[in-house]
Amino acid sequence: MLNFLKYVLATIVGLLVFFFITVLILIGIAASAASDDDVKVAENSVLELKLDKKITERDPQSPFHELGFSSGPFSGFVSSSDGLDQIKKSIRKAKNDDNIKGIFLNMRMVDSGMGKLEEIRNELIEFKKSGKFVVSYGDIITEKGYYLSSVADKIYLNPMGALEFNGMASEIFFFKGTLEKLDIKPQIFKVGEFKSAVEPFFLDKMSEANRLQVNSFLNSINDYQLQNIAKSRKKTYAELKNISDNLLIREAEDAKKYGLITDVGYYDQAITFMKGKIGIKEDEKLHLIALDKYKKAAAKAEGKSSKNRIAVIYAEGDIVDGEGDDDNIGSTRFAEALRQARLDDKVKAVVLRISSPGGSALASDVMWREIQLTRKKKPVIASMSDVAASGGYYMAMGCDAIVAHPNTITGSIGVFGVIPNMQGFFNNKLGITIDHVSTGKYSDMPTVSRPMTEFEQQVVQREINKIYEVFTSKAAQGRKMSQDQLKQYASGRVWSGTEAKERKLIDEFGGLEKAIEVAAAKAGIKDKDYRLKELPRQKTFFDSMLGDLGSEVKERAVKAELGEMYPMYKLYKKVENIRGVQARMPYDLTIE
Repeated sequence: MLNFLKYVLATIVGLLVFFFITVLILIGIAASAASDDDVKVAENSVLELKLDKKITERDPQSPFHELGFSSGPFSGFVSSSDGLDQIKKSIRKAKNDDNIKGIFLNMRMVDSGMGKLEEIRNELIEFKKSGKFVVSYGDIITEKGYYLSSVADKIYLNPMGALEFNGMASEIFFFKGTLEKLDIKPQIFKVGEFKSAVEPFFLDKMSEANRLQVNSFLNSINDYQLQNIAKSRKKTYAELKNISDNLLIREAEDAKKYGLITDVGYYDQAITFMKGKIGIKEDEKLHLIALDKYKKAAAKAEGKSSKNRIAVIYAEGDIVDGEGDDDNIGSTRFAEALRQARLDDKVKAVVLRISSPGGSALASDVMWREIQLTRKKKPVIASMSDVAASGGYYMAMGCDAIVAHPNTITGSIGVFGVIPNMQGFFNNKLGITIDHVSTGKYSDMPTVSRPMTEFEQQVVQREINKIYEVFTSKAAQGRKMSQDQLKQYASGRVWSGTEAKERKLIDEFGGLEKAIEVAAAKAGIKDKDYRLKELPRQKTFFDSMLGDLGSEVKERAVKAELGEMYPMYKLYKKVENIRGVQARMPYDLTIE
């Protein structure tokens, strides 16, 4: 009886909390509608960019974020990411906003891929052309943070802080030993010498082929970024390479000595400098306007009217079969967005914004087909972000043109499959035995409860080979080269954007705006006489409230609890959801 009363009381409390939160949200919506019509920017303000959240392609539609619950008891509900789209819009608006006198890069741990960093950095360079200043400050400035900071007029580093400037590295976790301890035997199927996504399951270190490709594209990306930093800091590439290779930056004074920063100083000194630039007295307050607030003003700034539309279809995350969600690319949802753009007469061209390491081979082919149907009616341009590899490249290869950054990661044209034999794990570790009854010799295929026969392995490998032939054939057709020539760049090998352009796997360098420009030109649209139509539709307030908020809070709690082990948890969740033959990047590549 006591337990029953506990459950009843818990239910009542839960309902009361839910009712209380709902009332607060409704009040917030009303207040937001009344107050957000005009975002007031004080005179002599500075736009503050912290960029300490994960940067995604699109700004998340988090109702709690929009209602200003970025701190306090509701902070757990606030989205933990910022959209590249709104970051760029905010910087552009700030360039022409008379009330904004400069940008303050309050550098922390920048969580972004290389392609997105490139676009933000380019926007900062354009911003400086207005004559306004960019100032950077950091307690600890990471390699990614410094890539952005390097364009600043003044760079402050805390006297007790650190600047990471030692080159790029990529670590790969291998699970062969773990699987052996668990008595699990992975049954591997793949095509391509460089298709190394399956290596962590049967090797304890990188193969020579994989080491070759990672070394190649890492050095390509690193060299490109050093060259850009050299231009910004008025140094030579050779000087920066020497500093990086020999770890000459060990403390803050070293960074100033070698010209990577302008000042060793504290946060308040950076603030004082900006006050002086604006003409504010030292004892007066400097108006710093946060990105979360200013991006609302940036969103309202677009008021162009035109009957022409260019559809920008965002494809970010793993490629999965079915509907998917805002965190991955569901073939059904993406195909529907393409059909919507294709059937809309106002849409004159389509840009696919791809940020994906790949995923389901079947889903990739479903989307490729919709791209081909759309191309028959209007131009389709691919814009590669951080990564567009394997299944991500499958989407891009069928477009009229491919635009990417020199530091985009792409290629990985290959496929693989893994079916674990868990019989030993069940029998020897758990004491579980499994018996079978079937109507045919292969009725239980595929199964993880027994080893595959030689014939079954041949069947799966033939299917993998067939998909690879289809992949390379369609890629060759899209890139206008022979299949034999295309295969020289395939075999699962990963390339940087620079390497990919040399091999004609992409067409030109640039970001999303460049791709839109190419799309407009191919559609015959002049003088930027178009508006953008963004697809697929992001989830609404009520979608999030009814479905996603709980999972987002859970995700944040897990991340806080696991700390540095969180990436391993995410890897486990991805492996758990893998179904069928995969066209994926080799493992989850993290560059630091």
